This record gives sequence, structure tokens and C-alpha cells, in this order.
Amino acid sequence: MNQNDAIYDARVLGTPKMLVLGVQHMFAMFGATVLVPALTGLSVSATLLFAGLGTLLFHFLTKMKVPAFLGSSFAFIGGYAAIAPMLPDASGNATIPNTEMLPYACFGVACAGLMYVILAALFKVFGTKAVMRYFPPIVTGPIIICIGLTLSKTAIDSCRTNWPIALVAILVVVACNIWGKGMVKIIPILLGVIASYVVGAISGNVDFTKVIEAPWLGLPFQFENTLFGLFSRPNLDTGMLVTSAVTIMPLALATMVEHIGDMCAISSTCERNYLEDPGFHRTLLGDGLATSLASLFGAPANTTYGENTGVLALSRVYDPKVIRIAACLAILFSFSPKFAALVSAMPQATMGGVSMVLYGMISAVGVRNVVENQVNFTNSRNVIIAALIMVLAIGINYSGAVTFSVGGAAISMSGLAVAAISGILLNAILPGKDYEFGTDQKGDTSVNFKV
Repeated sequence: MNQNDAIYDARVLGTPKMLVLGVQHMFAMFGATVLVPALTGLSVSATLLFAGLGTLLFHFLTKMKVPAFLGSSFAFIGGYAAIAPMLPDASGNATIPNTEMLPYACFGVACAGLMYVILAALFKVFGTKAVMRYFPPIVTGPIIICIGLTLSKTAIDSCRTNWPIALVAILVVVACNIWGKGMVKIIPILLGVIASYVVGAISGNVDFTKVIEAPWLGLPFQFENTLFGLFSRPNLDTGMLVTSAVTIMPLALATMVEHIGDMCAISSTCERNYLEDPGFHRTLLGDGLATSLASLFGAPANTTYGENTGVLALSRVYDPKVIRIAACLAILFSFSPKFAALVSAMPQATMGGVSMVLYGMISAVGVRNVVENQVNFTNSRNVIIAALIMVLAIGINYSGAVTFSVGGAAISMSGLAVAAISGILLNAILPGKDYEFGTDQKGDTSVNFKV
């Protein structure tokens, strides 16, 4: 066994060390994964359950070869906010989950997951370069920029509930990113949440009543919060189902490109060509089906996690078995309502502080995607595509959704949906497409929504 095989196969470390590495991977994904349900109102327990199950499904479909963990996707937060915005509490703060509309949002995310399946089939038939030509950085970059900007107001509103607590979260996340070493640099969100949460608790800004009342064991989700519960409703709104689909499905454009970048990064870290074996068609299929499965049961969309790639580089143990241990630990935690209540009791300002950094960095990732792929803005074609994407996304977001009727059903399209569709069509129609995937690894791996 050569050195690379040794660091790839964790069995040489023995079971105790494998378990420790599994716990380390679980902590790496933890803060970001539970932040998404905290921001959207989805179930924390369901999120952990289907992060674990989705990861195991991904490993099965990729022939147990790829050491990737699937956690909650930040890119879809804008979709949840458009369809099921958090409701105001007695003090006017948006902290109450919109349980009436969240299943509709989950339907849109489930449809977005099926887009991965379609793209996986296209990759299998036509190859990566041929397909990626229609999803160049001049389209994906501006869309990603707008995802962060359209969410910015919610972050500021949350911070305003208690700026000192929010600033603690911001400062810790920034400090860990800039000066952190080893695992500290990999888990800045988790550390920011913990530090701000502790300050909030000490200062009397956390109500632990529901944490005390919550049982230690319980089911991770409730039937009425799933798509099965949605379709059993007597007053099902079919127009809202279509609205959710057309609003959220275009967001998959950004997350599919992120997935491709993550696979390139994991391949580079592990020095194994996962792009060829098991291939993009298998990894995309695993990611898409995991997202659709999670959405069926009221959990957020899944995506491959850069945090865990960082742990791979840190530990130099690339055996996928270690990731599967982390997945099983996530499943185990999902059956504790007390833990979910602890996350739900998080101060609004803590979520605001962390999300302010997160949403800003999402937009910055869009800028990075454009810069590192050296998009030529002296070309009028590129200027027109970027300009229309950003104006449509931001303008419609603040002026109101585009609404029309189809067969008597009212359908609304968010700014991001209109912008994404317009960008894809303009890129396909206008002459001068010059992007070729695979010529610049730095550019290909430049889409990553994680802090």
C-alpha cells in the first residue's frame, strides 16, 4: 500500500480514530447545516436526518467512492423567503415559521432536485464541456451576486433586534476566517453561533423554556409539514405549487455549478479523478435525489459541503467511510427534540449576525466566479447579460413578483427566477459564447457558498 492509498483508507487507523474523524466531520458541517432551518423555519431535526440520509444515498449512487458530505444549501434560502417568509412575532420580529407555506416551498425545491437528474442525464449523453457551455460564469456569477443581495434586508432586520449580540457573531466568524488555524478556520459559523449564543444567554436574551420542556427523544418530522401532508390538504392551492416551482427551480442553476466546483475541489484534495470515476452524472444524480428526498419530508435542499473538504485536507484521511460515520451521527442527533429546541432558542440577533456575513459572502462568491473566470466586460454581449440579470433580480424583488394566470391559476415569479431564465436565454441566443469548462481549474472551483 503506497502513501496515497494509506491516507485514503481509514481502516489503517483503527475504529477509535475513525470515530473521532467522523465526529470532526459532523462538527464541520454542523453550524451551517442547522443555520438554514433556523433562518427558514424548517425543522432542525428533519434537516439533520436528511443530511445524514442524503449523504448515505449520495455515497450509494457514487459507488461508495466520493468522500463528500451533503448538508443544507444556502442558495435556496431566497426561494424559501419568497414563498414562505418568516412571520412576525408580537414584537414585530420575523421569527415565526410559516408552516402554512413552507410545504409549498419544499415542493419547488423538490422540483429543483429533479433538475439535477436531467443535467446528470445530459452530462452522460453529451459530456461536461458541451453542457456547461450554456451555464457560463457570465450567467451564474450575476445570479449568485443577486442571491446574496436579495437576502440582505432580512439579515439587517435580525441584527437590529440586538446589535451587540449580532456583532459578537460577526466578529467571531470574521476572526476565525482570517486568523483561524486548522479546525477553527473550517468551522467559523459554528464558533460564531456558539459565542453569540453564550453572550445572549448570559445577558438574558435567550428563553430556555421550550428547551426544558422538550423531550430527549422524538420523531424528526411531522406529517403535516411534509409534501405528503400538503397534498392531503382539502384546500390545496395548485397555483401556488406552480409559483413555487417556477420561483425556486432556476436557483438550481447556481447550486449545480457549485456542485461541479465542489467535485473538482474534492478531486484535487484527494488526488483522485472523481469527475471521471464515478463521474459527474453520478454525483449530480446523488445530490439531486438527496435534495428531492429531503424536500419530501420538509427538510432543506442538500449540497456537497466545502467545510468537509477542508477537513479532508486537514486530516489527510480521504476514506468515504469516515464521512458515512458523520452521516450516521447526524441521523442520531435528529431524534432529539431537545437539541432541536436548543437551536430554535437561538437569539434572532445571532442568526442575523451570522447571516449578514453569509449573505454578503454569497454575493462575493458571485464576484469571485466572474473574476476568476476572467469574464471579459469589454464585450457588450457580456455587459448586457449581466446588466439584465441584476436589474431584473433586484428590481422585481423590491417592486413585487411578476404575476400571470395559466388556466385560471395565478402564478408568480420572483426576481431571481425571471433573472435566471432571462440570463440563460440571452446567453443561448446572443452570439459570442466563449466559455469552455475544464480549461481553468481555479475558475471551475470558484463557486462555493460556504463561509
